[in-house]
Amino acid sequence: MTGGRLVLVGTPIGNLGDLSPRASSVLGGADVIACEDTRVTRKLLSHAGITPRRLLSVHAHNEATAAKDVVDLVAGGATVAMVTDAGLPGISDPGERLVKAVTSAGLKVDVVPGPSAALAALVVSGLPADRFCFEGFLPRKGGERAARLAAIAVEPRTVVLFESPRRVRQTVANLASACGASRPLVIGREMTKLHEEVWRGTMEAALSWLSSLEPRGEYVLVVGGAPATAGVDDHAIESTLSDRLVAGDDPKTAVALVAGALGVPRRRVYDAGLRLKNAGRMDEPSR
Repeated sequence: MTGGRLVLVGTPIGNLGDLSPRASSVLGGADVIACEDTRVTRKLLSHAGITPRRLLSVHAHNEATAAKDVVDLVAGGATVAMVTDAGLPGISDPGERLVKAVTSAGLKVDVVPGPSAALAALVVSGLPADRFCFEGFLPRKGGERAARLAAIAVEPRTVVLFESPRRVRQTVANLASACGASRPLVIGREMTKLHEEVWRGTMEAALSWLSSLEPRGEYVLVVGGAPATAGVDDHAIESTLSDRLVAGDDPKTAVALVAGALGVPRRRVYDAGLRLKNAGRMDEPSR
């Protein structure tokens, strides 16, 4: 083992004053700072009065190839600090591949914990935080998105998601369809920044609220867990099945996937398909 190491450094998610003294110390002493966007990182370093020895661009499109360079640097005894544009590397940001490559090489990885938009929104939401799960960004379309929505619909734990301003309305509409209009939802926007906003209500009310404004900034969605005694009602089955069909699944595949995702008998999903067929919303499902 050499004296080199990779250090994941948490950075502010909006308020530069949240950079910790330990994070500043590590960044100031690092031989190399691997960063998602050099322009964003230079602004942070300038705020902290840090002149970096070297910046190395590591982002979603080059992380796999950059990982070899980082391994070589650490193996040679260098301290490489990894930062992303905001938050903790590896959480819906680059970093995971670097850690895997460095640890696979038998080299050291440390972490300087820092701000997290997911945790910040969770703890101010007022929803249960003793058990929760993090979904990151949902797939944009297709069967994978429908399957994730179906899983969220029956998840008993609080669920935290990220979303962009361009897609937040559609995602909340999809969540309302999958989870039901009355499911609790808390929306955090621009966490820790000047225009931070936290909205609380139901899925139905959220749709109305979002329709009244022009979405801006980054969003965190905190979804209340499925009621423990509520089971899966027919509306949820029909909605999830309809979403899969719209996503392009053939009826037989859609029935099987919805039954598996919701944990209900295939016969119930088939009957839901017949109701959709009678309503003119799909072809007759296959058993």
